Amino acid sequence: VWQPEAEFSWTDQKFRPAAAGKEPLIYEAHVGTFSTDGTFVAMIDELDELVRLGVTALELMPIAQFPGDRNWGYDGVHPFAPQNSYGGPTGLKSLVDACHYRGLAVVLDVVYNHLGPEGNYLHEFGPYFTDRYRTPWGSAINFDGPDSDPVREFFIANAIYWLREFHVDALRLDATHAIFDRSARPFLQELAEEVGHCSCQMGRPVYLIAENNANDPRILAAPELHGLGLDAQLLDDFQRSLHAVLTRARGGYYSDFGRVAHFAKAYQSGFVLSGQYSNYRRRCWGADSSDLPADKFVTYGQSHDSVGNRPRSDRLGKLVSFEALKLAAAATILSPAIPFLFMGEEYDDPAPFNFFISHLDPELAASVREGRLREFAAFDWQITPPDPLAHDTFVSSRLSRSLVRTGHHAVLWKLYQELLRLRKSVSAIRQTSRHHQHATVIADKVLIAHRRAAGSEICICYQFDAQPLLLSEGLPLTGQWTVVLDTADAQWHGPHALPRSAWHPGSPLPLAPQCCVVLKMMD
Repeated sequence: VWQPEAEFSWTDQKFRPAAAGKEPLIYEAHVGTFSTDGTFVAMIDELDELVRLGVTALELMPIAQFPGDRNWGYDGVHPFAPQNSYGGPTGLKSLVDACHYRGLAVVLDVVYNHLGPEGNYLHEFGPYFTDRYRTPWGSAINFDGPDSDPVREFFIANAIYWLREFHVDALRLDATHAIFDRSARPFLQELAEEVGHCSCQMGRPVYLIAENNANDPRILAAPELHGLGLDAQLLDDFQRSLHAVLTRARGGYYSDFGRVAHFAKAYQSGFVLSGQYSNYRRRCWGADSSDLPADKFVTYGQSHDSVGNRPRSDRLGKLVSFEALKLAAAATILSPAIPFLFMGEEYDDPAPFNFFISHLDPELAASVREGRLREFAAFDWQITPPDPLAHDTFVSSRLSRSLVRTGHHAVLWKLYQELLRLRKSVSAIRQTSRHHQHATVIADKVLIAHRRAAGSEICICYQFDAQPLLLSEGLPLTGQWTVVLDTADAQWHGPHALPRSAWHPGSPLPLAPQCCVVLKMMD
């Protein structure tokens, strides 16, 4: 017999998330593989370590009920039901309340572009889907056709549900480029307006973060500027340009990247593809985003997609040297935008993040396997991935968080902690204005980022070349400077035996292979 949930006793009445631009770090986690138990409550034991690291927002991959007990979450079919195998509504509320107690905001990944292919019942009750459009995952949601008004209301109500009932602070909107809507007032604009009204009524800020591959700045522009008014967007071009430089990958969408100049544009201006021809798309792609503040973007070096959508689900630590891994950490955390980490990245967890499902329909499972292989063809990957239906594929994706206290894992964790400390304490790193920063590329090997704020000035050198360099151009010409970080120092298991404490304008700056050096002007 069904029993209603007991009233939950919240303790977070005084919690308020920081403004979007002040969030130093968003940390993405998959509930089922973050811990051995794979539940909301089991995650609570690890929150203190995330706080010590410097995390300020925990992002949960989708948790709406899906068929079976293991899934990435993008096959949800009960949008209002927190996954039962994770702990259901009470478990989710307990996790959110525990996060807020520790000062952590909670971001929830929601999927409004499709529903899962198995157990999807909504088509029996109304015109929720349309044949006018097609997503890569099946039928598109009917957001602009006949009888679409109640459909829009259903999904807006779902967003409000997570914010009101579960005290979630932000929503990450999955693949908004697959939300097809040609109406004069698009669904995403209406969603942003209704969430804004809800925020005012609740008396606390809430945010909407889009995933979108169209490189369209209108997603982020204010409605009075004919935009949709979302708060931030994941910057895929940052990850792809960084990955291509470090790994020399050139297949699939990486074919549009590969030069330090590409990464510099992502770092400085946002979209790399801003109207020019895309080899991968075989057409001109994107529009200019350089007039948008940096905190409109979320930058990342790894994510569930960038790792899990590889045939072996390799994390970056499996593909590059430890020096390059530290360089990627510095590039992400010290970027002008809002930095984002994927679980385990902070200590180089060796576990893959495989794609896994627990569909019950054998034909559907076979279709998923075939679809994955078709996706890999564009990257020239001649590797058969693990069976997504196998239980071992899921188990092997669990983190080994005890590694954080051993060997190079502990060193990398402490480096991330120091990078986050610098971000919080140095105003020139923390500021997000495009007008107070400038990026210079030297010989397509080094990116020099000059950034200023009131009473603070820094110069960050990102050295991508595999050979040591003696840098003499692009550096400050005056002032007294101190070296506040060098990823090549011995304390970070780098090649330098002794740390440097100062650098003087007019003298060259020695740079080890694939390192980051942060110079700060002394008061």
